[in-house]
Amino acid sequence: MSELTEAEIAALMAADEIARAAGVPRGPNPRVGCVILSSSGRTIASGFHRGAGTPHAEVAALAAAGAQARAATAVVTLEPCDHTGRTGPCSQALIDAGIARVVFAVADPGGDSGGGAQRLRAAGIEVIHAADEAGAQVPVADIESFLRPWLIATKRGRPFVTLKTAATLDGRVAAADGTSRWITGPSARADVHRLRGEVDAVIVGTGTAIADNPSLTVRDAQGARHGVQPLRVVVGSRDLPVSSRLAAPAEGEGGVVHLRTHDAPLVLAELFNLGVRHALIEGGPTLAAAFIRAGMVDQWVSFIAPIALGAGPSAVGDLGVSTITAASAWEVREVVQLDTDVKITAVPKEATD
Repeated sequence: MSELTEAEIAALMAADEIARAAGVPRGPNPRVGCVILSSSGRTIASGFHRGAGTPHAEVAALAAAGAQARAATAVVTLEPCDHTGRTGPCSQALIDAGIARVVFAVADPGGDSGGGAQRLRAAGIEVIHAADEAGAQVPVADIESFLRPWLIATKRGRPFVTLKTAATLDGRVAAADGTSRWITGPSARADVHRLRGEVDAVIVGTGTAIADNPSLTVRDAQGARHGVQPLRVVVGSRDLPVSSRLAAPAEGEGGVVHLRTHDAPLVLAELFNLGVRHALIEGGPTLAAAFIRAGMVDQWVSFIAPIALGAGPSAVGDLGVSTITAASAWEVREVVQLDTDVKITAVPKEATD
């Protein structure tokens, strides 16, 4: 029998929903939601984290609850932090507000930010980790999946990396003459924009930046730019033409960083220092191969179109594999059909996170 009440389970679902609020700037902090419940299970207030430097979800919810927070229950998607940075520790804010019970879905793995549950218990507050409770009705898996890039980035001290490729059935990303628009259909391209909207940074090599002249912005089905844009990152030593969309981005399109290196660990270290916790690699074959060889791709999203070219560049460059037993192995996590195209999401087979 779970210790969680029906109201707390419903509050966890609500907290997860508000954590995913659109338009929140990406950055070094996780996207978290919090709901404050009365002793009878009535929702008093809620809050979510709106980006680095703003109040955390718990503090925002406590501010909305005011005096009603005393003896109430705080339901939050991530373990309250115990860290003083731009803002104070959420654990202490909950203690000061007189919260009697805290329910959280996912533990905070951070060496600096973790430990909130321990401080709360030491202060006499009842703390329930929802992941320890029985029952499929507890939505911990969905919450953990949403937080997974931040959780892994926090553990590893580098951004979580998603590689995106779009290729034909025979693995080509362009025809022999270099043409590549459009290999995949509108639904797949819309899904790429959704992916861009979920990450902190989009990475391309100088070869792709020069050949394709992409803007790498998040756009809707009509081509309109969204308000929150990822950092655009160009990797490589070559200068970009003055006419490049990434050399002189339009106002409101988000920043551009040119990292003049081909070293994957160095690129990720620099981006982590810039607050990037989830990076999306969009091209091309050489850059994809460099990150795979370095063991620094955490998720591969492959869009496959039902066409064949027979020649042209492949989706991934040379991996240094000379025999089948040395192949890079991946575990398929999801297969989705998008109109005539297929989207495959995979993770490294040896991944344990």
